[in-house]
Amino acid sequence: QVQLVEIGGGLVQAGGSLRLSCVVPGRTFSGYGMGWFRQAPGKEREFLASINWSDDSAYYAGPVKGRFTISRDNAKNTVYLQMNSLKPEDTAVYLCAASTVVAGKYDSWGQGTQVTVSS
Repeated sequence: QVQLVEIGGGLVQAGGSLRLSCVVPGRTFSGYGMGWFRQAPGKEREFLASINWSDDSAYYAGPVKGRFTISRDNAKNTVYLQMNSLKPEDTAVYLCAASTVVAGKYDSWGQGTQVTVSS
């Protein structure tokens, strides 16, 4: 398992953009991949996007495909989630996760960062 720290949440108007960062502090990440999830009040945790560490391939959930982009910066041990064309229904706590033991299974989670989109 690894420690993960999310940075970059906040309040934005509908149609605006935000970029979230997920940092692996103090070490070089060498797991299978990382992903972003979100959880809105009263709803289940929802998968958004993932990036494979071996080949940089990315996968997106339907509701965010074309609006959100996941990327990474190896030198900074950081994964980003660029969010464009935000909608009020994107309001949630956003969490990053890492797969380090079993490919495709997330075993490490950040504390989450709040994203609020106003109409």
